[in-house]
Amino acid sequence: MPTVWPGQDGAPVACREKLTVLAENHAELASVLRDVFEDAMLMGVDETFFRELLHAAVDGLVSPRKSAP
Repeated sequence: MPTVWPGQDGAPVACREKLTVLAENHAELASVLRDVFEDAMLMGVDETFFRELLHAAVDGLVSPRKSAP
């Protein structure tokens, strides 16, 4: 888990509540990713393919900060 979460302005996020939510979300995401990765490996999916699939999923995320066209 990151020890510092940089804000949009480059300064670290300092709000304790935000840091708590970020830490909880990070832990939850890591757990879910571990589970789906292990499932895929146990079902015989090619590891390189699955890692590329996960990367593509992250790359495909649309920022809520960007306005719709």
